[in-house]
Amino acid sequence: MANPNLTSIRQQLARIVGPAPWYWKTFPEIHSSGGQRLVWTHQGEEGPVGYVVSLAPEKDPDRAILALNTYCRPFLVAPNCLGVWAPEGRNIRIAGFEVDRLEGFDLAEVAGWFKQSSDRIYAKTAPVADFEVRLDLPPGTHKIEVPAELATVDELILPTSYKALSSDDPAFALLVLYLRAGLVEVLPQKWFTASQYEVGRKWISRAARDEESGRIFGECYGAGTFLLEEDGCRLAEWVDKIS
Repeated sequence: MANPNLTSIRQQLARIVGPAPWYWKTFPEIHSSGGQRLVWTHQGEEGPVGYVVSLAPEKDPDRAILALNTYCRPFLVAPNCLGVWAPEGRNIRIAGFEVDRLEGFDLAEVAGWFKQSSDRIYAKTAPVADFEVRLDLPPGTHKIEVPAELATVDELILPTSYKALSSDDPAFALLVLYLRAGLVEVLPQKWFTASQYEVGRKWISRAARDEESGRIFGECYGAGTFLLEEDGCRLAEWVDKIS
């Protein structure tokens, strides 16, 4: 593998999607098949739709077509679908929506709804694809059943909490989903343990694969930007560290 270019990694990090609502400005730009631009809006931190991030046509921003609760992350799916993944219980839910079929609704419909429901995604139109990946999978690579509508995506890297049996065990893992291949690789982050970090106040918020070296890098909220060893499990160095 090539040596990582840290300047390039910093530039790439700015484009990596993070969880709603804190990273909503990183969410991908979306257009309908007819070219209509859709815009993301953070509904603020107060009130009945506090912390909700909505998606709506640019020309009709009050008519939402999708609402996302905390920890949701959207991603683009060719040719005209929008994927969303989010933790739900002891699973990761990955859903796909056909953009042109999403029906509009008034945000008043979801006022308080997320507070009463364990769901994190709200849409009037059912997803065209929906499946889950278990969070208790052991390290290594496992087969998963991926709906055809999402199988055009090569790779997604999902940071998630990981059950640690002791303070020296990994408290976070990266799930690398190879959707086209129908596989998931579980990479426990051996460097991120309760004995080394204040888990909860610090957490891995987003990660991606360096376009040049193929190494995984990411952001640890409250700690800085990191680069992993080639095995994807051990910390190689801090690109930028918060003191």
